[in-house]
Amino acid sequence: MTADPRDPAAIQLSTVEQWAAAHLDPTWYAYFAGGAAAERTLRGNVTGFDRFELRPRVLAEFEAATAATRVLGHELSMPVLTAPMAFMRMAHPDGDEGIARAVAATGAGMLLSTLSPSTPAEVAAAAPTATRWLQLYVLRDRGLSDDLVAEALEAGFSAIVLTADLPVIGSRGRELASGWAIPEDELPALVRARRAGATERGFDLLDPTVSWGEVDRLASQFGVPVVVKGILRADDAVLAADHGAAGIVVSNHGGRQLDGAPPAIAALPAIAEAAGDRVEVLLDGGVRHGSDVVTALGLGARAVLVGRQVLWGLAVGGEPGARRVLELLGSEIAVALRLLGCASPAEVGRDRVNPRD
Repeated sequence: MTADPRDPAAIQLSTVEQWAAAHLDPTWYAYFAGGAAAERTLRGNVTGFDRFELRPRVLAEFEAATAATRVLGHELSMPVLTAPMAFMRMAHPDGDEGIARAVAATGAGMLLSTLSPSTPAEVAAAAPTATRWLQLYVLRDRGLSDDLVAEALEAGFSAIVLTADLPVIGSRGRELASGWAIPEDELPALVRARRAGATERGFDLLDPTVSWGEVDRLASQFGVPVVVKGILRADDAVLAADHGAAGIVVSNHGGRQLDGAPPAIAALPAIAEAAGDRVEVLLDGGVRHGSDVVTALGLGARAVLVGRQVLWGLAVGGEPGARRVLELLGSEIAVALRLLGCASPAEVGRDRVNPRD
């Protein structure tokens, strides 16, 4: 019997993007799936995992592994948070609220985009028990930025994730070719509230001159961990720690910014070594299966951000579809850990991953 692509229970991680593509408007699929320029970095994020192989230890004396872990002091059921993604209601009406409920149901975590059409308060109301962090684009008007952070913290968000790799928007050919545009009623909440002077994307509100001093300011002013997202060099990881960051995300913005940047997984080992114990290291980009998560753990990540897989699940089946993707990831992580001979993510050391010859 052929699986019904409309049934969230039938979702599989290997085919969920194909099913989502059949559900989505082609223009919005181009936006969600596309990358910068020739999309070499977009492809490399996925194929970069082929550079490594896992090295299991056998005859370990325990019955089952747990995927549970701690990230920035938060207890999660798995080392997974959903990546910040804009315009989720164009994938499915459940939008960011649906993702938040899926995260709460599975015990993962989530990052809410500054450019979400939903406010932090709305997302918090949808899933009060979910672990929620705010992804922050710093605005030209720091008062507006600070208002957004204050609103998120008031709503129970517990970390600020400063995106550092978007001083300008990458050259995204698929968006241009498809004629992509945002409907008026799906503009980011920040733009709707301050419509005067804003373009339809709202990117004119963002400050391209942000410096390391902003990390210092955020870390000292708001009393929650600050994470710098978009790190691809070891020396920038050290600078993040020097300026008060509690964590970093090794990321090339999902291949959507600088084409030719290294795959995130390839950049991870040197960055994790340089960071040491000064900051917690997360990885974003190319994660499709639980074995990818475990590979990242072995190369020095504490957890990963997963974007497109969750988005595809949302597109196929709304909140249940996103939940199904997270459940599959959690199950695959636990299986991969057990087969690797590790009882938990904390036991995955560098000796469990080798470069592939």
